[in-house]
Amino acid sequence: MKTPEKPRARRRIITLIAAGTTVLVLVAFGVYGLATGPATPREGGATPAPATTSPTVPSSPNSSPSSLVPVVPPVRSSRDPQTFAGNVAHTLFTWDTTTGLMPLDYTAALLDVGDPTGAEQAGLAADIATYLPTRQAWTDLRQYATTQSLTIDSIHVPASWGEALAQAHPGQLPEGATAYTIHGTRHRQGVWNGQPTTAERDVSFTVFIACPTGKPCSLLRLSQLDNPMD
Repeated sequence: MKTPEKPRARRRIITLIAAGTTVLVLVAFGVYGLATGPATPREGGATPAPATTSPTVPSSPNSSPSSLVPVVPPVRSSRDPQTFAGNVAHTLFTWDTTTGLMPLDYTAALLDVGDPTGAEQAGLAADIATYLPTRQAWTDLRQYATTQSLTIDSIHVPASWGEALAQAHPGQLPEGATAYTIHGTRHRQGVWNGQPTTAERDVSFTVFIACPTGKPCSLLRLSQLDNPMD
């Protein structure tokens, strides 16, 4: 007997919203990627999208509302390490597939606050790709108006970070380097057959940043999703 198409479609959207595919390990803990150089970028996993409407900017001073161009909100700058780590986490997990933006637009927003020397940019881009949907997954999710957001439940410097600092050779880590492990809840929303569909999932990860004295913090690397530094 042939399976009805509607139940199949419903299972598909629920799977797309609820599933979180973890891809390859791109960061080794301890002194992570900084001691060995940036990782080779890999294609990201099929991890769906956000619940915040992206602001728009006019294409010209006299643009009409219909000509506004969507942009990804920038990561809020901060000289406070914990605040900045939280800002990075929210940008990383807050997407909206309905705006016309693509995963690379969200990647660019995070790279804008990346290592100013450029040494970690390639590795960081590879890390971010494992958190975002692939282009094809994004296109599929757009059919269901999928969005995503994050609630941070806890944020702290992992106990093993002290050991990583002790093992690092002079010059291996940039000034003000630190790490924050974040535990939170990922929220996803979508629409199937005119009805809202939602899913929640616990997530954990580590954000590696540098906050030089008197300067804004920058993003160095990210751990593998659900494999944080403890």
